[in-house]
Amino acid sequence: MSDLEAELREAVRGDVGFDATSRALVTMDASNYRRVPVGVVAPRDAEDVAAVLEVCRAHGVPVVPRGGGTSIAGQATGTGVVLDFTRYMNRLVALDAGARTAVVQPGLVLDRLQEAAAPHGLRFGPDPSTHSRCTLGGMIGNNSCGSHSVAWGTTADSVRELDVVTARGERLRLGRGWAGAPDGLRALVEGELARLRTGFPELPRRISGYALDALLPEKGADVARSFCGSEGTLGVLTEAVVDLVEAPRARALAVLGYADEGAAAEAAAGLLRYGPLTVEGMAADLVRSAADLPRGGAWLFVETGGDSAGEARARAETVVRAADVVDARVVTDAAGQRALWRVREDASGTATRMPDGTEAWPGWEDCAVPPARLGAYLRDFRALLTAHGLRGTPYGHFGDGCIHVRIDFDLLTEAGVGRFRRFSEELADLVVAHGGSLSGEHGDGQARAELLPRMYGAEMVSLFERAKGVWDPDDLLNPGMLVRPAPLDSGLRFAVLPREPVDVAFGYPGDGGDFTAAVRRCVGVAKCRTTTASGPAVMCPSYRVTGEERHSTRGRARLLHEMLAGEVVTDGWRSQEVREALDLCLSCKGCRSDCPVEVDMATYKAEFLHHHYAGRRRPAAHYSMGRLPVWLRWVSRTRTAPLVNALAAVRPLAWAAKRLGGIAPERDVPRLARETFSGWWRGRGAEGGPGDLVVLWPDTFTEHLSPSVGRAAVRVLEAAGLRVALPPTLRMRGRPVGDGRSRSAAALLTARRGRVCCGLTYVSTGQLDHARAVLRRTLDLMEPVLETEAPVVVLEPSCAAALRSDLPELLHDDPRAARLAARVLTFAETLERHAPGWRPPRLDRPAVGQTHCHQHAVLGDTADRRLREAAGLIGELNGGCCGLAGNFGFERGHFEVSAACAEERLLPSVRDTAPDAVVLADGFSCRTQLDQLAGVRGRHLAEVLAEGLTDGPTEGHAADGRGAGGGPSSD
Repeated sequence: MSDLEAELREAVRGDVGFDATSRALVTMDASNYRRVPVGVVAPRDAEDVAAVLEVCRAHGVPVVPRGGGTSIAGQATGTGVVLDFTRYMNRLVALDAGARTAVVQPGLVLDRLQEAAAPHGLRFGPDPSTHSRCTLGGMIGNNSCGSHSVAWGTTADSVRELDVVTARGERLRLGRGWAGAPDGLRALVEGELARLRTGFPELPRRISGYALDALLPEKGADVARSFCGSEGTLGVLTEAVVDLVEAPRARALAVLGYADEGAAAEAAAGLLRYGPLTVEGMAADLVRSAADLPRGGAWLFVETGGDSAGEARARAETVVRAADVVDARVVTDAAGQRALWRVREDASGTATRMPDGTEAWPGWEDCAVPPARLGAYLRDFRALLTAHGLRGTPYGHFGDGCIHVRIDFDLLTEAGVGRFRRFSEELADLVVAHGGSLSGEHGDGQARAELLPRMYGAEMVSLFERAKGVWDPDDLLNPGMLVRPAPLDSGLRFAVLPREPVDVAFGYPGDGGDFTAAVRRCVGVAKCRTTTASGPAVMCPSYRVTGEERHSTRGRARLLHEMLAGEVVTDGWRSQEVREALDLCLSCKGCRSDCPVEVDMATYKAEFLHHHYAGRRRPAAHYSMGRLPVWLRWVSRTRTAPLVNALAAVRPLAWAAKRLGGIAPERDVPRLARETFSGWWRGRGAEGGPGDLVVLWPDTFTEHLSPSVGRAAVRVLEAAGLRVALPPTLRMRGRPVGDGRSRSAAALLTARRGRVCCGLTYVSTGQLDHARAVLRRTLDLMEPVLETEAPVVVLEPSCAAALRSDLPELLHDDPRAARLAARVLTFAETLERHAPGWRPPRLDRPAVGQTHCHQHAVLGDTADRRLREAAGLIGELNGGCCGLAGNFGFERGHFEVSAACAEERLLPSVRDTAPDAVVLADGFSCRTQLDQLAGVRGRHLAEVLAEGLTDGPTEGHAADGRGAGGGPSSD
């Protein structure tokens, strides 16, 4: 392989990667299969592609073209050289609005084409649910469809011409009338006309096998159309001319509720006469919350279009009147439609977990039958599942008779794999009995190719093999797919994982305490590979900056998978490849909520760092920022904050301190508060209202760096009539009241002094032994509070998230952890639940900023939205991540990525805002990033409300919250 690598590096201008990381990232796609390639090449152009094929042919090494890697049948994996088109060959070459065509490279993501076509009132018709990351080359290779296929068909229906390089280096331009056909293809087809005219089932979603019937003379002998769906086995696509369609100016969405899945399926075909854009179906067993859906046990999503909103709505209402439904809802506003479509689009990931948390897998993801047969087929399919003791949650393109389903196969044991094979064989027979296709969207790959003789018969499959031989006589391109396939139960990606649970620190409650099962969560649908953050989404900020697979949630999960497997990544927890990939993980926890299967890479990173540095010296930043609470408490006890601030203002000293502490030289060291929040609390005297007791958590940032937030929160909470207390600071045998000041003379002799801490900085740097010790001490201190009904109010979102999620998962053996986690409320939640009659001051000002990523991922911001609305703070906060993310943005080597994350959404929104706007940022990191990169002062919502209470500026703050203002450390 060293000779192969050297020759490839000499021959191509693109990237050549034979290292462990490059190979590990492409061992899997979104299927059940795994193959280890010898190397990866990211070609820059068609000349590079031809050069790779020439070198690999000389060495007898297979070549596998790959786009987004979201194929679910195994066809994007291989043992040879993988071609990654997403890195360079990802351009929109041209767009001709008059001719309604576009010229695209294979690595272009579908959404980028849609964005370019939209200003012209155009779009590409097919739109799989993975539209934000699937590539045009992958769509052509699989003949993808999507939810709008009832209106605009499959990808093959939108392909006009294709530029292809064959395995032997021939450049072909495929089109109609035998254009670009390789030698021998026409003779092969003309000798089999009768078989080609009678051997293919007639249905809209027949994707399985080669589309040789497209070469019939009555169908225009369309070589480009025939090439679609060939899964990289015939030639390598380098450019495509595709057709665009006119996009409806307005859309409406009719959501139709039916009693059950069978009723919805039987109704779907009858709605096609009304010319809908989509007829999608799903049942209640796939929906986490049906709050936004009409009554029913199953639903059809029927989208209609028109030149005006009224016309689109009228068509939707016509559909509703024609449908025999339990209930219905017509949605015309874009936001409401997006929210409903998100339920459907996330189904490919959501379906990988049964309601009880059991794993479910692809393999029979997209069979298709004639739409009129769908109801009967689904009944037989459910019966077959029951006969095999299996469960699945069907959903999909009911209008085209195409069903997606993930099934709870046991792919970890020999008996389970055997049942997987038997079920697959019987289901193939069932699909054929209903006149269907084994694949209706995602291709055959390895998952179904072995069963193609059941659908087409041995002679037609032999014809497929002969066609493959015409195009690729050396069997160089993606061998083992479509023809002469590997067995459907071989090469399963789970086979290489350890059978016994790995010894880990976190509890992984959703995965039965098994870290391997947690890593298995990633099924490869690659929602983390989106290049732009939309709506409130966060995941995955580092990937959006670098564009590198290893910095996506999926890429990191793949590396962890290979670390556990031990074949490609061989150093286990000491792996440098995994450490380097996780280095740019911001621990934003966005994947915990945005990933359809709730991969929690922040937790996996903390786990990895814990083991990686066990018994070894850690990076300097782990000691400086990872143990920040220790240093700040030391400064507080010695009352040296003014001295520290003065020394930090001396540039040579600050430079030396940052170098010693592993801190980015571009960063300013935040100033410490002259008086801590607890110090202010002790000196204020007893106050409080007559209402509920609430315990205000003095997190490290509020305590030492931004005490004005704590002071403001106390004022607002007390104005709402609540009694505020701080957590105990003494661990005594008696029962202190829990207000942080009470003393028992008898207990003082045996008391231990301490401060509560959420352990966040220890967790984020993987110092989990320290984190556990800190959290156990915290639970000791909080015991008296846990014996009351008082909620624990946490102002810093990252600390609240740590207490809600990390605490019970890290101390899963301590019941107090779950009790404390259940008590944690945000500032807004506290006011809503414990002072429901209180009304905040009316501010009537625009508000900008960013929802804290941990709030979005763990806590939710519904209460905050309602509180802002009640206060007259107008405007939606952005999603995404500020990029500072606690210690991340301060660590040496992270500044550029940190700043780029902020520039994605946060900083532009602040720069473009109105002069009187309030800049909201509840997290200390967010406020620091705003100050250091934009000279803008962000404020916690508590500070803004406190200012409104006094009808004037809050102590120590500029009135409008903008301008340099001394930064968030000026308290």
